[in-house]
Amino acid sequence: MRKGLIAGVVVLGLLFLFGLGVFGWYYGIRNELVGQDENVNSAWSQVQNVYQRRADLIPNLVRTVQGYAAHEQDTLIQVTEARSKVNNINLGNAVNDPTKMEQFLRAQGELSSALSRLMVVVERYPDLKANENFRDLQVQLEGTENRVTVERMRYNEAARTFNTRIRQFPASIVAAIASFQKKTYFEAQPGAEKAPEVNFSR
Repeated sequence: MRKGLIAGVVVLGLLFLFGLGVFGWYYGIRNELVGQDENVNSAWSQVQNVYQRRADLIPNLVRTVQGYAAHEQDTLIQVTEARSKVNNINLGNAVNDPTKMEQFLRAQGELSSALSRLMVVVERYPDLKANENFRDLQVQLEGTENRVTVERMRYNEAARTFNTRIRQFPASIVAAIASFQKKTYFEAQPGAEKAPEVNFSR
């Protein structure tokens, strides 16, 4: 009887230790995935911040150009409408939704295209190009575009690390149980390989 009781206690002890080990393993991996998920969300916030900075520069840029090139209304309206479209997108959880990410990228692409057309218009106005306010805005816009590139790269790196981890065994089991989803990457828009013919250095 005592041997049976001791064996039962040993078995229960081993089951408890096994359960504790599984619990620790699960939550260890889950916490790692939570940390990586937050890294992706943080990188995404930075992308949104630099895009917002670009959107905030546009009204001043349009007003400055308008003072010199008032008859270029079509281009100015296109820039303003493209900015409005970008600001009105409901991103929701775009990092997990390829459709929303595509909508966001398409709107940002339209805004970039409109800004490129605006810079082509500016080339026709030497007085505007020499205007100190315009030059300052142009430098800020260039710096923001560079930041967009850097932050998108950082976001893609964080997303790649996370996506790789949730596909690796045994983390894939934890990811499936905890409903971690693959993050959407930034991808180049069609035609992005062709640089716009705009000269920002003048």
